[in-house]
Amino acid sequence: MAITKKTSNTMATYQESPVNSINSFANGTEITGEIKASGDIRIDGKLKGNINIKGRLVIGTTGVVEGEIMCSNCDVSGKISGKVNVSELFSLKATAVVEGEVITKKLSIEPGAVFTVTCKMNEEKGQSNPIHQPEKKDKN
Repeated sequence: MAITKKTSNTMATYQESPVNSINSFANGTEITGEIKASGDIRIDGKLKGNINIKGRLVIGTTGVVEGEIMCSNCDVSGKISGKVNVSELFSLKATAVVEGEVITKKLSIEPGAVFTVTCKMNEEKGQSNPIHQPEKKDKN
């Protein structure tokens, strides 16, 4: 849903996109460059470049992303090649193919997905998750 506003004494109008809007581009569309958005994005085409969004990124079965990704949640059915930083849940469907480096708080992988990455799990964005090891007791 878009809001159309009319400026005073002119016929010019502009549209404001709500923060929770969904942007998408279809299969057959190719974009090279950088994408920044406040809302959600669905990719069914090909993106060669970086994407930085505050919302959810959905990569459909025909979607391909080559580059860096930063988002809060990511659902992948297509292909990613590059560095991925997801602050909450990174979810791979059975048809997903992911190569590169992944940093995320939570990870979900369906059987059949290809996950060839270096993966780092974080408690909070930007903080590493320390490995807890049992304490060694002295024999004294």
